Amino acid sequence: MDNADGAIRAFITDPVLQKRLAKYLVQRCFRNSALEDLHAGTAPDSRAGDYSDVVVATPFGEIPWRRLSRLDDGEMKSLMIDVVQRAYHLIHELFDEERGGKLLLRLAEQDPVPQWKNPE
Repeated sequence: MDNADGAIRAFITDPVLQKRLAKYLVQRCFRNSALEDLHAGTAPDSRAGDYSDVVVATPFGEIPWRRLSRLDDGEMKSLMIDVVQRAYHLIHELFDEERGGKLLLRLAEQDPVPQWKNPE
């Protein structure tokens, strides 16, 4: 292995860079996706704190909040299509010889979302 390969290996195996890349991937591919539209709206409050006291009234009866599906099949499909598309664009950028290196250097210099908990 020559010096350049060793430097690249050390760089891409750096745990700090890997953690930053994981957070960046989630931010780019999931956080700012169609999930935002699904997240927009009113969330219920719970006096009990565990939502055991929250129910959704339907024409066919009540559904306890903790048993309620929060996404229907169409919403889940749209979300997954959006996230896969975003992941594809990120992978395309990461493996581009010029842009991928710049992205990794940016992540090495600065955490894109320092307010988020680091992965373990």
